[in-house]
Amino acid sequence: MAIPITSVVSPRVRHLTSDFDLDSQSLRELLDLAEITKRTQARFAQALSGKYLTLLFEKPSLRTRMTFELAIKQLGGDAIVSTGPIAEREPVKDVARNLDRWTNGIVARVFSQSTVDELAAWSSVPVINALSDRFHPCQALADVLTLREQFGKLDALKIAFVGDGNNVAHSLMLTAARLGASVAVATPAGFEPDAEIVAEAGRFARITVTNDAAEAVAHAHAVYTDVWASMGQESEAAGRARIFAPYQVNRELFEQARPDAVFMHCLPAKRGLEVTDEVMESPRSVVFDQAENRLHAQKALLLMLLG
Repeated sequence: MAIPITSVVSPRVRHLTSDFDLDSQSLRELLDLAEITKRTQARFAQALSGKYLTLLFEKPSLRTRMTFELAIKQLGGDAIVSTGPIAEREPVKDVARNLDRWTNGIVARVFSQSTVDELAAWSSVPVINALSDRFHPCQALADVLTLREQFGKLDALKIAFVGDGNNVAHSLMLTAARLGASVAVATPAGFEPDAEIVAEAGRFARITVTNDAAEAVAHAHAVYTDVWASMGQESEAAGRARIFAPYQVNRELFEQARPDAVFMHCLPAKRGLEVTDEVMESPRSVVFDQAENRLHAQKALLLMLLG
């Protein structure tokens, strides 16, 4: 039997445009709920019955699209998917005010953070950032859920992020720090994460930014990396490959972490570039646990926002 949805709704959260929208208490509530939905899927099978969501995808996707569509359907709702530029034929504010008349929520995977922010500013229904150039909050939720499963807690863990100081690094810092984990980010000079985001995350836990990959990885509970050239940066791929080569997560670097450390990647991975196949396929790799947990974390998020 489905539980009353009002018992899991957080009145503090209206949209998820960035990781700033979730405070520490909301994050803990969401992770608790994600664990419950993962264990007892049938309990929530009608929780979103009669609810319809719009999925807007400017960028292609495997994990984000599949896990959001499955999450919505497994909660008893349904989704309408639109691909391509959001504001090519009309302003974002007009798109938002059409969609909120037809559906109960908007999930947007976009090139620019400003698109998500504008959708939320004009929409009367919840807007979820499914990836932008600045943040990837849904990925970070799956990441911390995976870490909590592996270690039983987030407090006092050290996470090392090696590579580009990108949207994934931003969200990981903001989310993990709010749950008590320290984060060390190692990038080539000039590719560091945004200083304002580093400062905000540093209000909650220790954040280190360095150009030394071994320093970041030393004694870490988790070593995380991402592609060196994201979608939209294809023309920079060859140059970035040369610059980032010393930041490859290989056996030598991974062994600088704790003996019980896990390897993490948001996928898709460019094996042989940012990570070796040996590390990706090792028993300590949790990359597919992260991918699975996108489904469960997003279910919890949908329940919090749409109940």
